[in-house]
Amino acid sequence: MITEDLYGRYLAALLVGDQQACAAIVTELLNGCIDVKTLYTNLMQRSMYEVGALWEANRISVATEHVATSVTEGLLSLVYPIIFARPHLNRTAVVSCVANEFHELGGRMVADIFELNGWHGYFLGANTSLAELLAMIGDRRPHLLALSMSTQAGMHALIAAIEAVRRQYSELPVLVGGQAFRWGGGDIVQGYPGVQVVLSIHELETIIRARTTYPAS
Repeated sequence: MITEDLYGRYLAALLVGDQQACAAIVTELLNGCIDVKTLYTNLMQRSMYEVGALWEANRISVATEHVATSVTEGLLSLVYPIIFARPHLNRTAVVSCVANEFHELGGRMVADIFELNGWHGYFLGANTSLAELLAMIGDRRPHLLALSMSTQAGMHALIAAIEAVRRQYSELPVLVGGQAFRWGGGDIVQGYPGVQVVLSIHELETIIRARTTYPAS
């Protein structure tokens, strides 16, 4: 269970870049069999949203924000033994940041949620060019494509990606999400057929499960 006291200690350690203290808290929670989705949502995502808000309010430096992001990315490796131990189904998703998008933490977590639910989640990383994205789709033939965008400045690249995917892979469902959509913009992309804005990990998991065919027991 993530209490407010535990969260406060984690956030304090994160803001000073104390990776060892943060790792100890995450390990403690994992040893207590915390649900991975809860860990991601109520600890990692919540803390990074707070770090972002502090930076926007000029209460921390951009360097502090970058260190917090780096620490959080490193902590994801502690969860991988759980994620990749799950049996996999014949379902595939490609997850990518759009071109000129350098914040990849959200995208990595999305790919992990796919893996956690038995999908193969292929994450292309930050600043993925349109050519690389289309090549991966052609190679993997995914059942879903998920695109991540952290700021409204990436909208042009996101629209370009959606339009290119629609021209070549007209039936491929596309999910878009990221911090950018906390301030709007969903109406722009949802005008394209087969494109859906996803605002939370819980919503993402609901979509994944609805599109998953489980083997008969």
